[in-house]
Amino acid sequence: MGFSQNWPRPEKARPIVIIGAGGIVVDSHMPAYRQGGYEVAGIWNRSRDRAEAVAETFGIPKVFDSIEEVAAQKDVIFDLASSHHVHADMLEKLPDGAPVLIQKPLGVDLAEASRILEICRRKSLTAAVNFQLRYAPMMLAVRDAMAKGFFGQLTEIEVHLNLVTPWHLFPTLERDPRVEIVSHSIHYIDLIQSLVGLPKGVVSRNYSYPGSKLTDTRTTAILEYDNDLRVALSINHHHDFGRSHQDSSIRFEGDEGAAVVKLGVLLDYPHGEADELWMGKRGGPMEQVPLNGHWFPDAFEMIMNNMQRFVSGEDDVLMTNVESAWQTMAIVEACYASANRPLEPVPNLSKGAS
Repeated sequence: MGFSQNWPRPEKARPIVIIGAGGIVVDSHMPAYRQGGYEVAGIWNRSRDRAEAVAETFGIPKVFDSIEEVAAQKDVIFDLASSHHVHADMLEKLPDGAPVLIQKPLGVDLAEASRILEICRRKSLTAAVNFQLRYAPMMLAVRDAMAKGFFGQLTEIEVHLNLVTPWHLFPTLERDPRVEIVSHSIHYIDLIQSLVGLPKGVVSRNYSYPGSKLTDTRTTAILEYDNDLRVALSINHHHDFGRSHQDSSIRFEGDEGAAVVKLGVLLDYPHGEADELWMGKRGGPMEQVPLNGHWFPDAFEMIMNNMQRFVSGEDDVLMTNVESAWQTMAIVEACYASANRPLEPVPNLSKGAS
């Protein structure tokens, strides 16, 4: 099953300047850029000590003293990898017309996403959001298979997570009024949006967990499309009962073919397991498809490949541009709005229903 798993590298790349020095930079951005052969010209963080530590670890030649010094750099790609709480302020400081890859999400809600979109348009920024699941090798293969008609008419997309997520690694989430969808399931919503477009509507419920400091860490959601396509998410981050029944998968099914993806990094995060892709035709067995890489860190390289190639004119499409990211945020917002609406009550015979 020879479906494409790669986004080609640019013929000539610009240096990258990183804004932020958190765990995502250490675990994903820098390994991906090193793997892709990209030059990282410098890094800045509010904590200079943190920036210096990352620079020393990866051999980054320059630690900038201020965001103003960062913004003065010419002919670079800005990698905005800081907290989403400061993205709008950082974008205001970048030079007009600059190319910038923004760490997801695009704000914490649709109002903030709209503010960021307005800034990017006003300043003519070539801006994309790091929704890198779209670029994971197995997801590129699924996208290519869909484009080539492998599935026939698509009938099912189901995201199922039943695992343990070490939320203590993300202490800043404790102050957020919204957590699970906007910080995690947004990846799946963005992927679905990129494959089958905007849903007609959503039904969603979010749940807290006993003893957790986070507002919500479990989700049930239905994205409504035409009657023949069922799209559902069932997300539980608290299945701490051993590995045997943990799951981290997305199933794509049509009237002719099917694919099941294992998101290995989420199992025993951050160490993870290998990603897997299984595909098959109706009536036959599912067969494992060899992968050329994994979600982490390969997708971070692929999204930078697209960014670089779009800036150089080699690509016509910037797949996760801010307009597309805003549409993902609109679905997220609709999920939270749905979660706040009352459900249809069920008649209770013991209370006198006839």
